[in-house]
Amino acid sequence: MDYFKIVLFFFFFTGILISRSTAGRPVYMNVRTEMESKEAGKELPALAPDVEPEKHHHSSDKSVAGGGVIIGGLVTVTFAAVYCYIRVTPITLYTRMQNTGVGPDCFTLPHVLKACGGAAVFEFGRAVHGHIFRRGFEADVFVQNGLVAAYAKCGRIRYARVVFEKLGDRTIVSWTSIISAYTQNGQPIEALRIFKKMRSNDLHPDWITLVCVISAYADIDDLGQGKSSHSCVIKMGLESEPDLQIALITLYAKCGHVMTAKSLFDETETSNVIMWNTMISGFAKNGCCIEAIRVFQRMLSKNLKPDSVTVCSTILACAQLGSLKEARKMGDYIDKSEYKADVFVSSALIDMYAKCGIVELARKVFDQTKTKDIVVWSSMIVGYGLHGKAHEAINLFSLMKQAGMGPNDVTFIGLLTACNHAGLVEEGWRIFNSMKDYNIEPRHQHYACVVDLLGRAGCLDRAYEFIKKMPIKPGVSIWGALLSACRIYRRVALGEYSAQQLLSLDPYNTGHYVQLSNLYASVRMWSGVARVRVLMKEKGLTKDMGCSMIEVNGKIHVFRMGDKSHPRSNEIFKEHKRLDARLKEAGLVADTESALHDLSYEDKEESICNHSERLAIVYGLLSTPFGTTLRVSLVDLKFPAKWLKVNKVFSYSKVAEKKSKASMFADTAAINSFV
Repeated sequence: MDYFKIVLFFFFFTGILISRSTAGRPVYMNVRTEMESKEAGKELPALAPDVEPEKHHHSSDKSVAGGGVIIGGLVTVTFAAVYCYIRVTPITLYTRMQNTGVGPDCFTLPHVLKACGGAAVFEFGRAVHGHIFRRGFEADVFVQNGLVAAYAKCGRIRYARVVFEKLGDRTIVSWTSIISAYTQNGQPIEALRIFKKMRSNDLHPDWITLVCVISAYADIDDLGQGKSSHSCVIKMGLESEPDLQIALITLYAKCGHVMTAKSLFDETETSNVIMWNTMISGFAKNGCCIEAIRVFQRMLSKNLKPDSVTVCSTILACAQLGSLKEARKMGDYIDKSEYKADVFVSSALIDMYAKCGIVELARKVFDQTKTKDIVVWSSMIVGYGLHGKAHEAINLFSLMKQAGMGPNDVTFIGLLTACNHAGLVEEGWRIFNSMKDYNIEPRHQHYACVVDLLGRAGCLDRAYEFIKKMPIKPGVSIWGALLSACRIYRRVALGEYSAQQLLSLDPYNTGHYVQLSNLYASVRMWSGVARVRVLMKEKGLTKDMGCSMIEVNGKIHVFRMGDKSHPRSNEIFKEHKRLDARLKEAGLVADTESALHDLSYEDKEESICNHSERLAIVYGLLSTPFGTTLRVSLVDLKFPAKWLKVNKVFSYSKVAEKKSKASMFADTAAINSFV
């Protein structure tokens, strides 16, 4: 007899013993829906002996009770090794009950509905709904709450709402079930409308309701109402409830108040992995990469075992930080862990190495991944795209098709990005048009890639005609790509039109104003520059100063334009001046056309030459031995956290003569791939 049969037999035998021990009187369990349980697998308490069921709901009390106990046990007790199997077993057992003529009662059905939701068996759930209707349970609140939860977990929110609306006696569990249904299915506004209706009926929320409501406020970034819910949590004395703590940390992190989330997290001192994941993810998504990595390290120091979500969130933080040292440390940890074969972790590692400028390591992880799904293939293609390796991306795409794997929309974003950075206009156009062959509808990102591809190549009229013929309304990314191209090729009229569309869609983004101002400055239209400044002042906008980061000996150094705060600033500016003189001797001069001020040529040149990325590169040249590859992260309004791979070549004077005007201090191919 195999393990599964032993488990089934155990619960069957237990049901018989319980039925007999009560002298023919069945034992009933107080069945609650999953929304009432604090955690899956928790035992359900038995009713008091004096509670009698409605006897007309079943034909054989003893048989139904035994079946209810068996099904309930199978649903609530789970083993990791046979999780999926056990989840489906109650459905099979319920079918056998029907075939043997044993009818369910109001205590058996919620267990079956819970199993339907857990296994997402929609059609079977509908059949059970039919049994409920025929046997007269449509007024039973426990059964109806189970139906709402089951339909919600199957993603059929409309069915859940119909059941809810027909409920005559709605308990707090009923309201919570439908609120949770909308929250879980990506409709937070409707969830909050129902919550408001619930409050108008003078019903007070419990902690589960508050979890759903706070999650809904987090989804719509409504920090004000979220704080009000937090106050309600405090007044009710529920601050120590783990699920509420997780919801509140998520709320503050999603709304950008990550340090408030951190203070809540520090008060918990919990071993709950989900809470640690929430904090790490919150830091990573708010750009606090170092803090996210520190929380992960703190978690390991407490001997807490991370799960795949923890690992993926930390990998994301390493990718955003761009630190080769941290990336290698994370890679070493994965190699020694049980997540080495996890496809989601492998995809995240590929993305991390690519964003840290080490596409070779990304390819190594890709080659070592035995089970490659579409996410793994697409991650590697996108990695090649970020580095402008168009031919490698296209070749990998061919291998993917040969392996029988169909592309998705992300695959084409990677291919178009690769063609964009490599300047392969016609190849990119062909790839875009081939999307229909795979029944993939282009999204805004695909159209933006094509506009950027045409714009970089100087085909601005073609790009504009492409925008006019798009089947969807152009968004910010599309008009932004056209405006950027107009600045490069000094097309003022088209650039002004693009800026007008941009500002109508996103009027408070400083980057759009800076792009338009750059366009005016490039053609010496200083009156236009002044108008843009007035517009920014009227809206209370200021230009954020970008920065550049470089990692030297495992430490991140940050530079800003004209920055003299670095301990070696005097040495950096002296070396910068020397290198700039050598570049001039080689015939390379700074491009001052886009300087934002009407200054003398010398002042413009000084302004351009003090850019943060130049200072970072000079520091790297001073601080590393010959042959070292420098990786500089440019973080500004236009290019957030994109990496330049810069080869140190300035130890020999003749090398500078081989550099093009566009390269300045950096390797030409690398810069063209990222900027």
